[in-house]
Amino acid sequence: MQMPSDEAILLSMVNMKLRDGVSSPEELCAENDWDEEELCRRLAAAGYSYDDKRNAFVYIG
Repeated sequence: MQMPSDEAILLSMVNMKLRDGVSSPEELCAENDWDEEELCRRLAAAGYSYDDKRNAFVYIG
């Protein structure tokens, strides 16, 4: 599966999958054949960072 090009759609999809049972961004990227560094870089550029306690990308500003 190709990573969505729109950051808002990407964030929504990633957090939905993390909420619905995927245990980490690493697992999500492995399942979808994505580059984890690219995922984190794109979401960081939009102001989001992964919070392992919440298992979600959260807004950091």
